[in-house]
Amino acid sequence: MPAPSALRADCENCFGLCCVVPAFAASADFAITKPAGQACPNLLADSRCGIHDKLRTKGFTGCTVYDCFGAGQKVSQVTFDGKDWRKAPMTAKSMFAVFPVMRDLQELLYYLTEAAALPTSAPIRDDLTETIDRTERMTLETPDVLRKVDVHAHRGGVNGLLLRASELARADVPGKKKDRRGADLIGAKLKGANLRGALLRGAYLIGADLRGADLRQADVIGADLRDADLRGADLRDALFLIQSQLDAAKGDATTKLPESLSCPARW
Repeated sequence: MPAPSALRADCENCFGLCCVVPAFAASADFAITKPAGQACPNLLADSRCGIHDKLRTKGFTGCTVYDCFGAGQKVSQVTFDGKDWRKAPMTAKSMFAVFPVMRDLQELLYYLTEAAALPTSAPIRDDLTETIDRTERMTLETPDVLRKVDVHAHRGGVNGLLLRASELARADVPGKKKDRRGADLIGAKLKGANLRGALLRGAYLIGADLRGADLRQADVIGADLRDADLRGADLRDALFLIQSQLDAAKGDATTKLPESLSCPARW
């Protein structure tokens, strides 16, 4: 079972891969357009961001809500044994190809680990543990093997397990649970809504008013919470909630969060 710290970004031990590998286009999230595999002009020689404390004001909000789930340091320090792509340019192409695969596998590990920790997951805990072990072994493969991993196929099996864990966790919630999987709830007026045990997987909640809403035991995996207003909302037992979802949303000291996550500094 991976340690929680292994599933969180450790930028000090990464070679700035999230600032190089992904492409992004000038938009509300990024001030410039950058092709994949090209270093962001704000990336310094020591792999630090030159505007880290000014990302939002400089137009790079997208960077503030990105989460690699620990893929950056794993690729940098484990897969490539601490070889910096700048100092060993022959590794760059392979490293850049491996990073997205590792990021996806680490994300799956995060969700699987959370599912395994749920008391209600007892009936499927053996399956979860086996899948965690298998996924972690994938992350320790050589660059050549990692590049060929069929993440899409693996994700299909993992998603089935996660959905079962979600069903077990939400089964004790009384009453009929709302099913809004993939729903367009952009700007929705949900102030004070009872969304306890709701299925909100992949829902678009951009700019939604969720003030005072009850989201306990709601499955929010993949839900887009950009600019959603979570002031006073109760997310203490929300399923599969991740830090980057909170970082993208709005909230304050009255927002109730799981102990494993932290209140964004800008709230």
